Amino acid sequence: MPADLVGLVAGEASGDLIGAHLLQAMQQRWPELQAAGIGGPRLVAQGLQAWWLAERLSVMGYSDALKRLPELLWIRRRLGTRLIQQRAKLFIGIDAPDFNLGLETRLRSAGLWTAHYVCPSIWAWRPERVTKIRAAADHVLCLFPFEPALLREAGIAASFVGHPLASLIPAQSDQAAARVALGLPEAGRVLALLPGSRASEIAFILPPLLAAARQLVAQNPGLRVLLPIAPGLRAQVEALTHGHAVQLFDGRAHEILAACDLTLVASGTATLEAALFKRPMVIAYRVGESNYRRMKKLQLQPWVGLPNVLAREFLVPECLQDECTAENLARAAQVWLDDPLAVERLQSRFAELHDSLRADSAHLALEALAPFIERR
Repeated sequence: MPADLVGLVAGEASGDLIGAHLLQAMQQRWPELQAAGIGGPRLVAQGLQAWWLAERLSVMGYSDALKRLPELLWIRRRLGTRLIQQRAKLFIGIDAPDFNLGLETRLRSAGLWTAHYVCPSIWAWRPERVTKIRAAADHVLCLFPFEPALLREAGIAASFVGHPLASLIPAQSDQAAARVALGLPEAGRVLALLPGSRASEIAFILPPLLAAARQLVAQNPGLRVLLPIAPGLRAQVEALTHGHAVQLFDGRAHEILAACDLTLVASGTATLEAALFKRPMVIAYRVGESNYRRMKKLQLQPWVGLPNVLAREFLVPECLQDECTAENLARAAQVWLDDPLAVERLQSRFAELHDSLRADSAHLALEALAPFIERR
């Protein structure tokens, strides 16, 4: 039985990236530490003993989640039992609140210390999660600077550790170098389509993005359209893009954001990435009608896209659900193409946002976690 075992669960690519950076820093500070749980390729490469791979937690939409629920509950129960039996010093649930909060609650009740990395969006959706977080986590590591105060008001210990992407993405990206790396000419305008990384997002969001791109190409001769494909989605994307003048890439989303002049992007982490690359954008999102009605009832503020949430105003347009049409997307995008002064003002605001999120995330996270790991 490891003397210093830390449990980790990261269920998505973003959590895998955050977890790998954290685990690397933890191993440097505590060389005897061992980590086990659930993670993706980055965490495994960093030395995580993957009792299950992150892809086992992947679900697409509400109906898929219901079908997979027995399996997911079985994995969570087995994982919790194993961590309790091995008396892990600390468990860190990275995002994936629907899976991790219940697991953290059980582990904490069994006397283990627990931390949750990435505060659930209690300020946007599902405020009832505050009660669950209070029961689940001894400490919450927050990506956004306004979150710790909200949690402390609810009696939850929390620390702002910065957003890892704000340190990973440079303050000023080299557009010309990115275009060379992608095999593009340095001159001319480039539009990036980022429809999401889930099959359900591709199905709902990519068709209006493609139709909007077709309109924009017709209005702006020479406009190039690029689309990064998330792992496992090439066949679906190729079927939808057949007949469209779109250049496909496996991954390389950051290079594409650095190379582009404008992006049509699905709501999610990619909107923050686009803001950190200082790219004007139009945010798009569509889901099934029943899902949308349920989400709309839970929405606590007028903004959905992260850049707008952080700015507390509509810095960039949002075309959601019935408003997510080719005409609306193309019209909003054309405004950015026609108004370079508006783009400059937006880039200045994005630079301020970037500064507010940049921090030594690994150091701050380790300082918050040290009392749990070093406690004997």
